[in-house]
Amino acid sequence: MLHAQTTAASRRVTLREALAASGGPDGGVLRFPGAFNPLTALLIGQLGFDGVYVSGAVLSADLGLPDIGLATLTEVAGRSGAIARVTDLPAIVDADTGFGEPMNVARTVQVLEDAGLAGCHLEDQVNPKRCGHLDGKSVVGTEEMVRRIRAAVAARRDPNFVLCARTDARAVEGLGAAAERAKAYVDAGADMIFPEAMTGLDEFAAMRAAVDVPILANMTEFGKSELFTVEQLGSVGVNLVIYPVTLLRLAMGAVEDGLHRIRDEGTQAGLTDRMQHRARLYEVLDYASYNVFDDSIFNFRLSD
Repeated sequence: MLHAQTTAASRRVTLREALAASGGPDGGVLRFPGAFNPLTALLIGQLGFDGVYVSGAVLSADLGLPDIGLATLTEVAGRSGAIARVTDLPAIVDADTGFGEPMNVARTVQVLEDAGLAGCHLEDQVNPKRCGHLDGKSVVGTEEMVRRIRAAVAARRDPNFVLCARTDARAVEGLGAAAERAKAYVDAGADMIFPEAMTGLDEFAAMRAAVDVPILANMTEFGKSELFTVEQLGSVGVNLVIYPVTLLRLAMGAVEDGLHRIRDEGTQAGLTDRMQHRARLYEVLDYASYNVFDDSIFNFRLSD
């Protein structure tokens, strides 16, 4: 009710422990669907997932903007903080290139800590960035990204806040260069590696072999990567998988179809069987607990 029942610090410990236990033949793959608002984060938690992801592409789209680095730190922290506020699952947010120079990266980490996130990922693209599964990306030099990571590590106050380094070098410089960058990022203090736009399981396996920290797989639709199952990803040592835009795409497909039907038929009556019922919405929101709280606090009436 109202907020998560656990603290941000405890959720960071949960993430650290889950990552340490993940991967390998018995550890399994942590599943983090992308929440496009706090309500979807509640549902992700109730359906038994391991964590919540906040996508920069989704946040930008929700603002009516393309994913090219236009969203600000304030907007990202506000939306991701609202999502983290309602869930007892650890939440990881896309922090793009860190919103500026190394000092800006340092501030980004502290703002996201204050917002209640369990971790974030920073990428090695040139700012302004592009969607990781589009052509025409550019990456900064390895040393510049290393400075970003070192700034993030130096700024972090909670050692359990997970700093993930994303490399987009596969599409620009090749798989070997991406692996070398990943090694340098781990040496700089990255807790996890996010190799973007891998084209096959063999490439995930190569990145797994390159580093001794957890690796993250991005299973976004309509991109460079095949949509592998968690079993397939686990077989090559992936620790965590995100589904960043899946829920937004599902929702927007239904929204667009519904708008067509209302426009063409003049009523939404034919759509009600496809809607989440009011009763189910109240279950997700735990509406009954709020009534109990009201009854227990406001349990008297003044006489007229």
